[in-house]
Amino acid sequence: MRHEAAAGTGSRVRIGYTLDLKYELFAPADFLFIIHAARTEQQRVLTEAVIVDPAVPWRVETEPHYGNRLLRLRGEPGPLHVRYMGNVEVDHYMAEPARVVGTPIDELPPHTLPFLWSSRYCQADQVTQLAWREFGNMTPGFEQVDAVCRWVRGQVEFRVGTSTIRTSALETLEQRMGVCRDFAHSMIAILRSLNYPARFVTGVDYGAEESLGPPDFHSYVEAWIGDRWWLFDPTGITPLTGLIRIGTGRDAADVAFATMFGNVRGSAPRVAFAAAEDPAAGITRPEPTALAVSTSR
Repeated sequence: MRHEAAAGTGSRVRIGYTLDLKYELFAPADFLFIIHAARTEQQRVLTEAVIVDPAVPWRVETEPHYGNRLLRLRGEPGPLHVRYMGNVEVDHYMAEPARVVGTPIDELPPHTLPFLWSSRYCQADQVTQLAWREFGNMTPGFEQVDAVCRWVRGQVEFRVGTSTIRTSALETLEQRMGVCRDFAHSMIAILRSLNYPARFVTGVDYGAEESLGPPDFHSYVEAWIGDRWWLFDPTGITPLTGLIRIGTGRDAADVAFATMFGNVRGSAPRVAFAAAEDPAAGITRPEPTALAVSTSR
C-alpha cells in the first residue's frame, strides 16, 4: 500500500512556561539540562531566559543527533537554583484520521529508521507476539496507531510512585501501572513491533486536570504515519494541542531533563503555565480534538 498525503487544517497556540529546579551540591558538580523549548519549523521560541543562583557560567548547545538543546553548567558546593522561562508558539497541522494511512517500510525516509529499532526502555523485539496478536488484523494507518494508544491507556493505570527511572516497557506491561514515561515506552515498543517508527518526546503539558497533582514534565509519543510525525498521548491527561516540545529521542535515556555528575540531591521540579488567547492573531487556547495532530515532519 502506498501512502497518501493527508490534507489538513491547522491551529496555533501560544504558551508561556516557567521551570524551577533546586539542588543541594555536596561537592563541585556538572549538569546537563534538557529544559529549553525546542526550536522547530512548527514551534517557535518567542522569548526565553535562564536565571542561575548563585550565578555561575552556563551555555546552551545543540546536540547533533536529535537537535535537543542542552543547558550546561558547573556548580560549587551549596544550594543551586535554575529557572527557565520560555514563551512558545506552536502551529498544529490537523487532518481527518481516516486520511492518514500507513507507509511501507521501503518508503520510510532515512531519518525515521533509527526509531524502528528496539532501545534501552522500549524492547520492541520482545513484544512482537503481543503487538501482532492485538493489532495485526488492522489496516496500517492512524486508526491502528490510535488503537495501540487507547489499548495502553486501558491496560496501564496512571499511578505515581509505582515505577522508577529504570522501569522499561516490558516491566510496565507486566505490572500494568506507571507514569507518563511508562505509558510512552509501552506504546513505542508496540508500535515499533508493528513497523512504525516511533519516538519519545518530553515536554510540558498545558491543560491536565488539577486532580492529577501539580504541573510537571510530561512524556508523549510521535509515530511516523504517511509523510509526517503524528502526536499521541497514551495517558490521555492533556489535549494534544497543549503539548510543548522540549526533547526528542528513542526513549527516556536520550532526553532526561537533568543529568548530574557529582554528589547532588534534588527536589521535585516546579512548573507553571500561562496560555494566551488572541483570535485576531489566530491564537487559540489548547482544546481537545478528534483530528490527527502533527507538529513535525
